Amino acid sequence: MALLETPEKQDNFYAPDFSLKNIDDNMVSLADVKGENGTLVMFICNHCPYVKGIMDRLPQTAKALQDKGIGVVAIMANDTESHPDDSFENMQKFAQANNFTFPYLIDETQEVAKAYDAVCTPDFFGFDKDGALQYRGRLDSSGKAPADADTSPELFEAMSQIAETGRGPATQTPSMGCSIKWKA
Repeated sequence: MALLETPEKQDNFYAPDFSLKNIDDNMVSLADVKGENGTLVMFICNHCPYVKGIMDRLPQTAKALQDKGIGVVAIMANDTESHPDDSFENMQKFAQANNFTFPYLIDETQEVAKAYDAVCTPDFFGFDKDGALQYRGRLDSSGKAPADADTSPELFEAMSQIAETGRGPATQTPSMGCSIKWKA
């Protein structure tokens, strides 16, 4: 496991389109998940301790964002041959166990992860209603540790601001997690 941080948000980066298989076997595109007030595209997986560490908070955050008209989608891009815990079947179990209210897509070719320049799990991309990247930071100030009364819900606040103003926060703290497991 290589621990990585996400790079700073790129200006003038627009959400690359995709069409990937959801855990319900249906194909899902960017247009299918785009929200009227913005879209959150996140790269996660099943086995990473940094993803597991936020599963008590991520589904609730996603649901709250969906309630604000923000589209939410998760993409799993890891090599499932080298990391069978991230298999399609295990994605289905993981989503059910964590009450996902959003599509959980598999990027078998890893082309979508490369188009987004995703580097780790979790990696959050917050886009405005026009598809321009406004946020590339972390879920919250607790990282993979349990949240407490002092935890700042950075992703929720950033996406709420984007929904209201079209702009993300000036200060963004990188997300950190396990490197995406690229195919050889």
